[in-house]
Amino acid sequence: MEGEDGDGRIYSLVKMLMNTGASLQDWETNLYKHADNGWADDLTNRVSTTSYIGLNLDVANHTHSTVQLDNALKSYQDMTPFSCLPCARSTTSPDAFLLRYPHLRLLKCRHYEPQLPKIENLMLRPFQVPTRPYLPILSLRNSRRTHPCANISSFVEAEGGKEQNDEAIHLGTRQEDAKPNEEYLPGMAQAFNISSRTASAIAIFIAFAALTLPFFMKSLGQGVGVKTKFLSYATLLFGFYMAWNIGANDVANAMGTSVGSGALTLRQAVVTAAILEFSGALLMGTHVTGTMQNGILVANMFQGKDTLLFAGLLSSLASAGTWLQVASYYGWPVSTTHCIVGSMVGFGLAYGGAGAVFWTSLARVASSWVISPVMGALVSFLVYKCIRRFVYSAHNPGQAAAAAAPIVVFLGVTGISFAAFPLSKSFPIALAQALGCGAVGAVLVYNLIRKQLGHLLEKSASSHSEPQESTTQTKNLGLLSDVAGPKGTQLEIVYGVFGYMQVLSACFMSFAHGGNDVSNAIGPLAGALSILQGGASSAEIVIPNDVLAWGGFGIVAGLLIWGYRVIATIGKKITELTPTRGFAAEFAAASVVLFASKLALPISATHTLVGAVMGVGFARGLNSVRAETVREIVTSWAVTIPVGASLAVLYTWILTKLLSFIL
Repeated sequence: MEGEDGDGRIYSLVKMLMNTGASLQDWETNLYKHADNGWADDLTNRVSTTSYIGLNLDVANHTHSTVQLDNALKSYQDMTPFSCLPCARSTTSPDAFLLRYPHLRLLKCRHYEPQLPKIENLMLRPFQVPTRPYLPILSLRNSRRTHPCANISSFVEAEGGKEQNDEAIHLGTRQEDAKPNEEYLPGMAQAFNISSRTASAIAIFIAFAALTLPFFMKSLGQGVGVKTKFLSYATLLFGFYMAWNIGANDVANAMGTSVGSGALTLRQAVVTAAILEFSGALLMGTHVTGTMQNGILVANMFQGKDTLLFAGLLSSLASAGTWLQVASYYGWPVSTTHCIVGSMVGFGLAYGGAGAVFWTSLARVASSWVISPVMGALVSFLVYKCIRRFVYSAHNPGQAAAAAAPIVVFLGVTGISFAAFPLSKSFPIALAQALGCGAVGAVLVYNLIRKQLGHLLEKSASSHSEPQESTTQTKNLGLLSDVAGPKGTQLEIVYGVFGYMQVLSACFMSFAHGGNDVSNAIGPLAGALSILQGGASSAEIVIPNDVLAWGGFGIVAGLLIWGYRVIATIGKKITELTPTRGFAAEFAAASVVLFASKLALPISATHTLVGAVMGVGFARGLNSVRAETVREIVTSWAVTIPVGASLAVLYTWILTKLLSFIL
């Protein structure tokens, strides 16, 4: 190597070290042994520079052959003159060398190490989910499955709790690693994909409205004393607390299946339910409230005991609200009707005896608890069988689904309108108005489906003769016959149509639920206000509109703050629901609840929905119903009544002691 120039000596020495198997750490020592310090220092800088541009000299593992080493060194000699290297003897890193001499040409095959973000940076930068529209409008053009699929995992583990989602486990995240401003209402913020400050602002606004709006209500009392106004104010707050818990727990009956099957996102479901629950409470709430306030307790048994009766009604609201809040915290779907009726009966038996309860009316209400799931199961069974017979088994299922949608909408909207319009003035006028609303809804749905699914409908019409698109198989099992579902484009159209239909059925159910279950809060509230302002022996209690609106506002508030908890539970448990099955269950449950509201029957929407889901399962086969899940729900129903009654007795004792000091 003595007669070679600098480049030749470097090249020969590197080849020698490669063949001897020296480690990369010993290179500098070996170079100084075989050469003078002048060019050995240059070689050290040169080897560092070559490692920066991608020449991995892993001699110990022999990952590069001699030919690869020759080509790499020759390429480097051609690109960078050796005369430039002596000026870099004081350079300690290839980065500094390249920054000091930017005029040097860089290799084309430069290698970059992958720069991965740190875990702590990922924790401080939450993933930005694309914004979704608030209105339940489905986008079907760029999706294989034409109904929108909501990701329920975005809110099912919103509270952290004992379980964490897969992404959090993968990144090794912990709850204490979050930002300090994520401490307040983390579940609501994560569920709706909003910041913690926004969630806190919403909660503060609702609390402020709940505390101040009663001062502007006529039901607070005009021309009465300060004590009466104070007690009326407290009564309105008790009623709001009960309505808030109804919204947090029972609204999941209307929207849980829709969110679980993907027909609605959580944000869309909450906005839609808020509007329709409030409308149902305001338009339909008066029919059932009369039964709840006068049909459970005998007010004459408490003649001269207005304070005790007033305390009992408030304790019924407080006890039912307490148990609903506990159930909502754990995500248990319980019956609010069970809570309030059980609380009122417990108070009546404890402080008024057996004669303080309308046993005939109570038996009528109790029978509806058994009849409602049976009716829900029967109606959903028939609806789903009609879908399978007239849609799935049709020669062109997609066209059949598109044709059936306007008919179903016409029937549903007509039923809602007929129930909402008063019949006391003129039956023909109410019927004509209902038919007109149904016709408008059918035309709108027809145009919407043709606009969104027109390209798929044209494709199915042109290829309806293909066996893979239209052929269906039927297995004759008697009443429970099994019809194979459509495939391919036909399945896209059917799911797309019933995706819209499930949105409409959820709206139908929300309206019916608001009209029926607002009575659970408004009934005792109206009775308590009547005692304060007119006495328990009033011949007729008029329920003002501001009280109905107050109950609707409480339901909406509870839905916004805690509604996601029970919605997530129902959405996870009902895993086998598709848009067709979910539509059949929701449409049947809404029909039964609305019909019962018109007859002044305070049935349980939870019972009706569970019965409707069971009916859909029976239509698919006797083994399709999950007995374990049904057993858990029935157990929660059985516990609700005694707990509500016990809490009512306890709260009545406490309130009577407090009222004795106030009055």
